[in-house]
Parts: sequence; structure tokens; C-alpha cells
Amino acid sequence: MKTPEWLKPALYGAVCGAVALAVIGVGWGGWVTGSSAQRMAQDRSKTDIVAAFSLICVDQSKRDPQLTERLAELKAASAYSRGDLVVKAGWATMPGGTAADAQVAKACASQLAS
Repeated sequence: MKTPEWLKPALYGAVCGAVALAVIGVGWGGWVTGSSAQRMAQDRSKTDIVAAFSLICVDQSKRDPQLTERLAELKAASAYSRGDLVVKAGWATMPGGTAADAQVAKACASQLAS
């Protein structure tokens, strides 16, 4: 069977176009693999959870009878140790939980110190 003369350039064009489409789509188009999409979704959900729990932490701090003293101590402390003070005060432990989350404590401390 004899192939038409136009078939070879058409196949080369289709292959080159597919490669170019893949390179452009992944490089500039924002295409990602399934595992990358899952990792990005988990990171975003963790960020959203920390933001929501930090609001609960701030609310719990407002119910603390020693709020004034602890806020003064928090503002006087260095930025990297503020999260530890929030954990020690018990504000970063969510209702029904047994342990505090360090990221929630840091976010809460930054909101309280400002």
C-alpha cells in the first residue's frame, strides 16, 4: 500500500503540535498532575482550617480571666516564642481536643499581638 505524500508532513505536524501543546499547557497553562492537584488541595485545606481555628483561639483567649497579663507577656515576647505562650495558655486547644496545633497557635499569636 502506498501512502499519500501529504501524510508524512501531516503526522509530523500533529506530533509536534501535541508536544508543543503539552509543554505550553504544563509550563504556562497551569496544568498539573493528579498528585500535584491533590497536594495543592491538602495545603489549601490546611491553611483554611488553621485560619478558622485561629478565630476560635482568639475567642477562647477573650474568655480567659488572666487575659490582660497574658497579652502583655505575649506582646513582650519574641515573635518565634509567641506560639508557645498561646499553647501554654491553652487557647490553641480546640474544644473537645486534647492537644494544641502549633500552626494554629502561631496564627492566633500573630492576631493577638497586633
